[in-house]
Amino acid sequence: MPLPAPTTRGEALAPALRSITAPDRVSITPTDRLAYARDLWPRGLLGLEAGDLGAHPPDAVVWPETVEEVQAIVRLAIAERVPIVPYGAGSGVCGGTLALRGGLVVDVKRMRRLVEIDPASLTATFDAGWIGEHLEHELERRGFTLGHFPSSIMCSTLGGWLAARSAGQCSSRYGKIEDMVRSVELVDGRAEVIDTAREPDGEHLAQLLVGSEGTLGIFTRARLQIRPAPEARHLRGFAVPRVAAGCEAIRRVMQRGLRPAVVRLYDELDTLMALGIHATSDAEPPPAPAPEGAALDRWIDEFGGREGRRALGAIRRAVVGAALSHPRVLNRAVDAVLGRVGRGCLLVIGVEGDARLAEAEANATFREIEAAGGRDLGPGPGEHWLRHRYDVSFKLSRVFEAGAFGDTMEVAVSWDRLMDLYRTVREAVAPHAFIMAHFSHAYPDGCSIYFTFAAAAPTEPGEAERRYDAVWRAALTAATSVGATISHHHGVGLSKAAFMPSEHGESMAILRALKEALDPHHVFNPGKLGL
Repeated sequence: MPLPAPTTRGEALAPALRSITAPDRVSITPTDRLAYARDLWPRGLLGLEAGDLGAHPPDAVVWPETVEEVQAIVRLAIAERVPIVPYGAGSGVCGGTLALRGGLVVDVKRMRRLVEIDPASLTATFDAGWIGEHLEHELERRGFTLGHFPSSIMCSTLGGWLAARSAGQCSSRYGKIEDMVRSVELVDGRAEVIDTAREPDGEHLAQLLVGSEGTLGIFTRARLQIRPAPEARHLRGFAVPRVAAGCEAIRRVMQRGLRPAVVRLYDELDTLMALGIHATSDAEPPPAPAPEGAALDRWIDEFGGREGRRALGAIRRAVVGAALSHPRVLNRAVDAVLGRVGRGCLLVIGVEGDARLAEAEANATFREIEAAGGRDLGPGPGEHWLRHRYDVSFKLSRVFEAGAFGDTMEVAVSWDRLMDLYRTVREAVAPHAFIMAHFSHAYPDGCSIYFTFAAAAPTEPGEAERRYDAVWRAALTAATSVGATISHHHGVGLSKAAFMPSEHGESMAILRALKEALDPHHVFNPGKLGL
């Protein structure tokens, strides 16, 4: 398929954009426009597999370095009636950065000053273009942490975190990104700078802006709450007899006032996948384990046993290829196998912080889980999780290479409806896709469920996208039917936009009013967030 053709709008805008920034910070080349024509939304990747290289290329890409440059770009967009799509690192999975009507993609990654670290108030102010891993390393060098560790930390920005209300893997202790924000700076659709630190009710205003997904303006800076780097970390694995028992153990921990940094409960199938890094089929002898692998093998054998290893091998072989074309049968078969040989679910818990406090909190947390029926597996499962905590971000491509598609859905609900949410979504998705889940991001009032699903991708034109849409319709309809939120931390973008009214009802009018007030010319990220 040919690269995007030049556009007269891009050619007309380029001279003015170069005068605002610099000649090397504006591009209308086909390759750059193609690179910015999609994010990591799996539905878009299906189009890529089918040869659709870029359905929504922008007219131009621009890289500002200052707030003043961002303001000038917005003024130009208003005058020329050109849409703007704010852009961080493009790692979003909801189609939030697609330039549906062309226009300008404004990439803020060159805005990456460390403005201030204030040890007395435990705050740090960063420009929005910082890559997450670099930001965390900058704090670590000074003995601090933000405590924000999303799986995409190596390929996501602070601005993207703010836009999507991101959650990290330690949110049960440190909170989500909105809990860490003390103030934000944003250039809105009037080309005005909103610095919430200077507003009378700035803390509440910041919460209205965080999560706006580029529809109200471009985040340029944020002041964040930081913490001293933890002196100690205690990681532990527990075997629990079933999902409900694991959820009950987590609820007891959180509602007792304990705050573990890591909380991850895998359902029976996801448990076998989590345990299966070193597991192989009987016909395929395992490689000689590394020293750390020997200990890992011991707790895999203790928890899953030989039957678990065999089940994992059988499930893996069944999942690939033609099996994914019959998801209802596959899900039933897996449930039947796990019913015979499954040994329950894996719960990984981690506590960190001041050395003495962390030890006391870890002991109290582990006792609470044992009181709820958990069996202590030692530190091996937790240490294994820590070493592989970001692996998931690199595995999706293998699913597509196998002629299938995969995706994840993170929804959340209060504790009293959590098991209803788990059962309802699984039943709704089972006819369409192979499905498993883990529970993470736990809080005193509820918990998030992270569903993973996969299905065969038909080769007929448009059929893969139709199957993908059917999965999501079924999953989101089921989630909203029990009162769950449609997104805990991935955002809404295009993928969940149609379900915004069913979740938010009349409060959508507030979002529309905010849009009219801050983006009266409607230049920012059209078509997203249900707007």
